[in-house]
Amino acid sequence: MSTRRLEKRPSLEAIVQRVDDQRPGEVTGDTIPSGFASLDKFLGGGFRRRDLVALGGDVGAGKSALALGFALRVAQQGIGVAYLSGEMDEERLMERALAIEGRVAVDELRGGARVLGDQTRAGIGAAAVRLRGLPLAMLPLAAPDLETMAERLDPLRQLGLVVLDYLQLIPAPAGVVRASQDEDLALVLRRCKALALERQVALLVVTQLPRLAAERANPRPTLDDFGHLGAIKQHADVVLAIFREEMYNPGGGVEGATELLVAKNRNGPTGFVDLYFYRRWMRFEDMLDPDR
Repeated sequence: MSTRRLEKRPSLEAIVQRVDDQRPGEVTGDTIPSGFASLDKFLGGGFRRRDLVALGGDVGAGKSALALGFALRVAQQGIGVAYLSGEMDEERLMERALAIEGRVAVDELRGGARVLGDQTRAGIGAAAVRLRGLPLAMLPLAAPDLETMAERLDPLRQLGLVVLDYLQLIPAPAGVVRASQDEDLALVLRRCKALALERQVALLVVTQLPRLAAERANPRPTLDDFGHLGAIKQHADVVLAIFREEMYNPGGGVEGATELLVAKNRNGPTGFVDLYFYRRWMRFEDMLDPDR
């Protein structure tokens, strides 16, 4: 017993020393700021390395757009990011990233110079300069198994955030006998948590909400809406859910107004922060601390 206590002491001393050395408002080394000030304040500075973060929302709520927004803002701080998509290749992801940063519609980008004004083209050029050279790797999610997918992270250095878009497309671990979809996804989530611990990264998983009933009196997502045998409710350290009232009450809510619900926060409070969604650009901004 005494040996175990001695083994734990250096770690405890390191934590106390870190608390003593930390200046007010300073972000600790294991914290990954999301780039959305209101959310970062809520989470005590941002996401944390070794945490599993789940981001859910209804179909069309903007889950992938917000996940990519997180990836861009984290990378712009010089922190390495890997974004693995099961729906878009690198070219489509960069096209969407350029739309988000350049504040331009993807359709206009595809239309080329003939549909773009000089001011818009200048904005796109400036956005391209900002995106060039970011520590952001865009990789395919599809793989024979989860281990093969994870190996794609091996060449990347100084990773802080890994985004998997989305849960239902993540390959199952090798050698697993297929069971029900819920059991498979529950296992994938447990392995994702293990991957966050192994790689020392914040791992964000985008997910659908299989149990969300849009016709109920209050359609705001809850932890139970994430389903999958309660695996997200149990294993995720932080659970975020997008709620846009205009989707359920057309004309009754402010267009673009978004509540980002913090449905679970293992190390802090729950509640929500206010964002605004520019649907045309697929861009989220912080309502209380908007971008320049």
